[in-house]
Amino acid sequence: MALNYPNFGFDITHRDKKSGARLGLLKTPHGSIETPNYIFCGTKAAIKAMSPKQMREVGTDIILSNTYHLMLQPGADLIQKMGGLHRFTGWDGPMLTDSGGFQVFSLGEGTMANEIKGKNKGHDNQSLTSITEEGCVFRSYVDGRKIKLTPESAMEIQRKLGADLLMQFDECTPYHVDKNYTARSMEMSIRWGDRCLAEFERHDNGAQSLYGIIQGGVYEDLRRISAEYTKDRPFFGTAVGGCLGGSDEEMELVVRASLPHAHPDRPVHFLGIGQIKDIFRFVRLGVDTFDCVIPTRLARHGTAFMKGVPGETINLKNARYREDNTPLDEENGVDASCNFSKAYIHHLLKAKEVLAIQILTAHNIATINRLMREVRAAIKAGTLDVLEKEWLP
Repeated sequence: MALNYPNFGFDITHRDKKSGARLGLLKTPHGSIETPNYIFCGTKAAIKAMSPKQMREVGTDIILSNTYHLMLQPGADLIQKMGGLHRFTGWDGPMLTDSGGFQVFSLGEGTMANEIKGKNKGHDNQSLTSITEEGCVFRSYVDGRKIKLTPESAMEIQRKLGADLLMQFDECTPYHVDKNYTARSMEMSIRWGDRCLAEFERHDNGAQSLYGIIQGGVYEDLRRISAEYTKDRPFFGTAVGGCLGGSDEEMELVVRASLPHAHPDRPVHFLGIGQIKDIFRFVRLGVDTFDCVIPTRLARHGTAFMKGVPGETINLKNARYREDNTPLDEENGVDASCNFSKAYIHHLLKAKEVLAIQILTAHNIATINRLMREVRAAIKAGTLDVLEKEWLP
């Protein structure tokens, strides 16, 4: 294969002397972003409660959408007809799509997501009907019809969606399966990766790039094999995916078992991870980008990310905020964080007003974007440890 991604690039501009943290510039046809950075989840081609203009106003550089959900509604063909995701959504910056694999293997509608990542043990996925070498067959949660998803069709759908950064199709094993199953799954994902590369190359027009995904569950030797596979193939970037263990410590071991064997000059993305503590932990191990639904999901439950508070967040539904006249965080410099009192947001939540979700979503995204700016500055200054104590006392 002769993939060389002429319209993409990743330049490492600075390395931290005390850790594996690094600064980079990730170049795409829709602009460049500084790394480390955070990719916000527009699952169904929309960031919940936020327009693209509002996302820019709170400092966002890059967003993602989910292949699985969009192939079911409204369909990749329609999005392609509408000019691709950028035209369809009105977002003109870089975009990423996943391959659909995580959703297929973690569904119902997200019911096994925690089990995949390692939080729970043992659920039955009622929508998935078969996994074979060819691909998988599942039932649509929209209308119940059977759908077949293969490495080739995952590439075709992502090509039609038109994002800049694409992911290979892989099987995401849950936490409860044994090593033998995990090994067989990883080996199949490797074969699927080769099929993704071949299909991607057949239609490559320079507008998109492809990431390989490191699998292998919680097993260090399997993670090494998978990481070395991604290194040896012409992927543009590397992603860490699949089951990440049952604790923060186990998740760190998974990443430590993966990244030393991955390609050192490619951008590294951590799939589905993104609490504040995770950012500090994993930028030190060389992760360049993160994605997670948590900033927007927490907002819908009345919770705000805050710099310098125990546990990273506060819950504005709590009675202690009923008469709190202070804003969320004036240091963020955005309307949502500066111009509404906690008492007002508390009232909106109690009254079930949608404005509360809009305010908290904008605040949470602005807070994470500020975090990433401060992390980049701290890596350059060699003060990451100091910054972490400011955010996580």
